[in-house]
Amino acid sequence: MNTMTQTFRLTALAAALMAVYGMALAEDNGLAELTKPDSSVSLGLGNWTKDRPQQGIYDGMREMGAYGLIDADVVKRNDDTGTWMTLKARNLGIENREIRGEYLRQGDVGVSLEYSRIPRDNPNTFTTRLQGIGDTTQIVSNSTTTPFRTVNLGTTRDASKLNFYKSLAPNLDFKLSFRHEEKSGERQWGRGSAAEFAVEPIDSTIRQLDGVLNYTTEKLQLSGGYSGSWYNNQHNLVTVFTGRLNNAPTYLSQPLDNQAHRLFLNGGYNFTPTTRATVKLAYARATQDEHLPTKDIAGLSLAGSPSSLDGEVNTTLAQVALTSRPLKNLSLLASIRYLNVEDETPVNRFVQTNAACASGQCVDNTPFSYKTLTSKLEGTYRLTDQYSLNAGVEERRQDRHVPVSNANGVGGTDTQRVVPMRSEVDETTLRMELRRLLSEVLTGSVGYLVSDRTGSNYTFAAGPGNGSSNGFTNISNLINPINIADRERRKVRLGLDWTPLQALSVQLIAEDGRDNYDRDSDRPFGLDEGTTRLFSLDASYTLSKAWQVNAWYSYDHSEAKQFAARAANAGGGAAIKRYKLEDTGDTLGVGLRGDVTPRLKFGADLQWTRTLSKYDQQINRLAGGAVLPANFSGNLPDIENKLIRLSVFSTYAVDKHSDVRVDLIHERWRTDDWTWMFADGTPFTYGTTTDGTTVTAKARQTANFAGVRYIFKFQ
Repeated sequence: MNTMTQTFRLTALAAALMAVYGMALAEDNGLAELTKPDSSVSLGLGNWTKDRPQQGIYDGMREMGAYGLIDADVVKRNDDTGTWMTLKARNLGIENREIRGEYLRQGDVGVSLEYSRIPRDNPNTFTTRLQGIGDTTQIVSNSTTTPFRTVNLGTTRDASKLNFYKSLAPNLDFKLSFRHEEKSGERQWGRGSAAEFAVEPIDSTIRQLDGVLNYTTEKLQLSGGYSGSWYNNQHNLVTVFTGRLNNAPTYLSQPLDNQAHRLFLNGGYNFTPTTRATVKLAYARATQDEHLPTKDIAGLSLAGSPSSLDGEVNTTLAQVALTSRPLKNLSLLASIRYLNVEDETPVNRFVQTNAACASGQCVDNTPFSYKTLTSKLEGTYRLTDQYSLNAGVEERRQDRHVPVSNANGVGGTDTQRVVPMRSEVDETTLRMELRRLLSEVLTGSVGYLVSDRTGSNYTFAAGPGNGSSNGFTNISNLINPINIADRERRKVRLGLDWTPLQALSVQLIAEDGRDNYDRDSDRPFGLDEGTTRLFSLDASYTLSKAWQVNAWYSYDHSEAKQFAARAANAGGGAAIKRYKLEDTGDTLGVGLRGDVTPRLKFGADLQWTRTLSKYDQQINRLAGGAVLPANFSGNLPDIENKLIRLSVFSTYAVDKHSDVRVDLIHERWRTDDWTWMFADGTPFTYGTTTDGTTVTAKARQTANFAGVRYIFKFQ
């Protein structure tokens, strides 16, 4: 007997009802049975054979060993009241778990509660004498009597969220959500005054509240409300001692408490079936006024400076857009957007040294305000049954605040600007795309983008870095800042969508982009040109009713050429040198799904990924003229990462209520990253004479996973 086939028995009562009410009743009952929601609970156990520091950064399975595989998807519906109750749980036996429960009465009221945990494990291993890890008081010990110990660092985010929905009227509903997130753990850190290892203790809370009213009619749609966020850090200052407690302290600051509040209104109105207008309005105020902990330590901050930053940033947004189809073959979009960011934080000096101020190098905090006006016009015209043309133009005009004065008057010069700045930055972008129906099964498109950015004359820097440095004078004013520099951007995009058979579909995308920056003799340092290339191929094929296969390949390449200074003590005299930096990525994947038998389903996925970073630059000596270590050639070597991941899974239906699933995974990751490991395998060491902490990164990581689950299904 086939247990997978459901058998319906005609009872005497059912026969009587059928005779009275006819086939309509049978159809209703059958529909209710077919649409009844399915539920399932999954219990299992899985095991990793080896540690996987790199691939286990976020999935909570960094260490080798056994893990519980517990999932649930429970759905209940009351047809009489239109009420749904759901419970979804994922990875309950693993660190990155999540669970969500919901009660919903359709068209009336709903409430849900969510919980999730997101781990982030540092892939490196640290061997250190540092004492006080996790606390705000730490001691860098150089005593041989303090033993080394091995530690792994990581953070965890625990988030809870409450959502509420209520229909207030036929066209009006209200939504409210509150999110509470706690982040804890330890993060790799370091002392700014020396190459010594330290650990940042993490213990912070983020709360967010959102309330929205939605009003909807056939022509008018409005959505408005409030959004608020509060950040609270339990630690604001970390004290690190060298050698022993109360000896040569270094103070490391942490993010201070802050909050933000936002009011917004979004709307849309349908003038006609082919013409619609939309509007977005928002105002936000963000503040940070926590007491500065440095004020409580004698001599650490400038006497007479404020005890709080009293930071305040106000943001205003207004946007209007109109879409219309004035002609059968023509569609238009026009929009204008205004963004005003006003940084009203008072200008003050919190730290200074007399020597720096005497040479005109005092620095105050630098509030930064700007206004951006963006206008866009875009249209699509269907030329023929085979051709359509899309074209658009976007104008972006930005007015930027340039600091001009020193609020305290110490030093007598404008000392807030540490890089060249512009008061105006303008950018114009033109886009065009031609799409053609090449045949009944092949569609192609080609697009071209032109973008030019320019701006006002530069206001020179006036802060530190403008004296003689590395053999150059006024080096800060020789920088061409990448974010505001004159730039010409050109990008072309090709696309093909091919469906030669009902069972086969292929999509291809290719892009090439180039940036050129206007460098001159006044500002020779910075990015000169950049290129990006992207190629993507995606295909799927249905072999039969029971089997499907899909494959994809992607290639991306980015390259940047920039000019920088070679210091006079780095071998030879001071010089301007060109460097070329490259990043290349290749990803290949193949997937297979199918039914071996009516009861047995099979699937497999293979993924191969390779990334390559190249550094066309050479370092002959360290700062101060020190000779490089013997195990460092002077040429920065390439960094290559490779990942191969094969996963095979199958599900066997024991009966109509239960399945058994088996998962097998083979994972192999390799790298020659020299960030923390030298080419000969020697680990990086912090402050060899005062600290001795070493950082170990495992260059080759191979692990296998086997898991089995029992899945119980019910209604």
